Amino acid sequence: MSKLLDTIQSPEQLRKLERKELHALASELREFLVNSVSQTGGHLSSNLGVVELTIALHYVFNTPEDRLVWDVGHQTYPHKILTGRREAMSELRKPQGIAGFPRRSESAYDTFGTGHSSTSISAALGMAVAAQKAGLERRSVAIIGDGAMTAGMAFEALNNAGAMDTNILVILNDNDMSISPNVGALNNYLAKLLSGRLYTTMRRSGEKVLNVVPPVREFAKRAEEHVKGMVTPGTLFEEFGFNYIGPIDGHDLDVLITTLKNIRELKGPQFLHVATQKGHGYQPAEDNPGKYHGVGKFDPSNGCATASSGKKTYTQVFSDWLVDMAEQDVRLIGITPAMCDGSGLNAFAERFPERFYDVGIAEQHALTFAAGMACDGLKPVVAIYSTFLQRAYDQFIHDIALQNLPVVFAIDRAGLVGADGPTHAGSFDLSFLRCIPNIVIMTPSDENECRQMLYTAYQHEGPSAVRYPRGSGTGVSISKQMQALPIGKAEIRRTGSRVAILAFGSMLSPALQAAETLDATVANMRFVKPLDIATVQTLAQQHELIVTIEENTIMGGAGAAVMEAMQALGLNTATLCLGLPDTFIEHGVHETMLAECGLNAAGIVAAIEKRLTK
Repeated sequence: MSKLLDTIQSPEQLRKLERKELHALASELREFLVNSVSQTGGHLSSNLGVVELTIALHYVFNTPEDRLVWDVGHQTYPHKILTGRREAMSELRKPQGIAGFPRRSESAYDTFGTGHSSTSISAALGMAVAAQKAGLERRSVAIIGDGAMTAGMAFEALNNAGAMDTNILVILNDNDMSISPNVGALNNYLAKLLSGRLYTTMRRSGEKVLNVVPPVREFAKRAEEHVKGMVTPGTLFEEFGFNYIGPIDGHDLDVLITTLKNIRELKGPQFLHVATQKGHGYQPAEDNPGKYHGVGKFDPSNGCATASSGKKTYTQVFSDWLVDMAEQDVRLIGITPAMCDGSGLNAFAERFPERFYDVGIAEQHALTFAAGMACDGLKPVVAIYSTFLQRAYDQFIHDIALQNLPVVFAIDRAGLVGADGPTHAGSFDLSFLRCIPNIVIMTPSDENECRQMLYTAYQHEGPSAVRYPRGSGTGVSISKQMQALPIGKAEIRRTGSRVAILAFGSMLSPALQAAETLDATVANMRFVKPLDIATVQTLAQQHELIVTIEENTIMGGAGAAVMEAMQALGLNTATLCLGLPDTFIEHGVHETMLAECGLNAAGIVAAIEKRLTK
């Protein structure tokens, strides 16, 4: 007997199923998800949690004409499977394969590209306004969850949407019970009632009558809010101007479909609170949803991951350093914007819970929160991905750098990030940071240097950043001893002729390999700011060609800093800047991506030899 899932190539086919068949479809979809992700790696817990919700949305709404805007794009695997990409899941996050996040260029059903969080309500509101201006009955639905409601942008959008007469539905996928645990038969019943036509008609009729008696109208409004507030947590969202419904069980298809069908007929801003369980239906993920948030390949029968390389990752190096440093200094505070596991703060959080702060998906707040601590004598260390630091640029400049506050930034995932693709690549941090006054920027070339640079940053009396790549380095031994490096000093790692390669961070290893072929001098520059001007001058005077190499966009990056320094010194030595091109680089295998950018040893040799022949 063929499986139901095999017959679904589009939501149109899904909508032809009998409602009673959807329960079997959900089971098949969940089983497919586990087996598929076990072979490709990717996000698992969050996707298992939205299986029923995804089915219900496509069953009720006329997608893609009706717009579904998914927040925190890593909860869209079921959506991809039901919209014609089931077979493509075997190539998920692989070169030329489908992305791990929604992409408008990939499918008409991906109405808005997402990778960062808390953008869905703003985008869906924009689409709702566009439909309104075009005179269309098209519906716009924002599905927000996985902590995205902790971000200020979501509330900015709610505030705007609630004041507008547009047909928008916001669905809060509350998958960690962060707002309310009141899910059960009573709440499901109330949701059906509050979203139904009878209640809505009575409410509107009552409003018309009471509008002529303002004091009574106000009393009735407050009485309604009081009654609803006793059994639902919707008062906040009602105050924003939304009609709040829920919370309902996000794994009960019958309740979901009935409620969504009712809401689809309502006008104006609607808010549906859905409670789901991350990892639902797969026991290992239910037991440890954080572990299975983002996974590599694993055995679906037991959830065990395949063997790792055995080398410490840069994230683990940071984790070890943070605990060691905290044992020496009680002033140290660890801060992360909802990336405790990914940024390596778990061990610190367990060892020093009173000094650990996960502020939620609120990068702007994280930085200003750290600034306030630094003002009064604490030593905050902000662990953050490069791509997420972009979201708090104003706070970095205005609240930290301008006041020259001693905040340490441990910037993870710098450079290309492989399978997660352009939304998560740390391609720009050197460019957008080095133009800021007062900051020290360090780029470790290996794991031990990363540890020493973190210590250097911590000793510095001003803002400092250590940016390091995803994954492991060269596998060097890591010294438990910590010693501050002289700020702004490079080191010569190889002496050669004609060509001097100035390598920043992770690019030192391929630079040294290329230098063996070219007989080139290699400098481990270590610091992007302050730049070692003396070393730049000496090497420029002694060599025919200066080559800079970095895992950052060439435009405005470390290479640009070297060229600016040479210009200021009046040096006319030929230069060649190697780095990431002026484009968004698609997802793939990290090593292959670097090679395609010419940032492996062979690419470096080829680029230099071509430049020398000009």
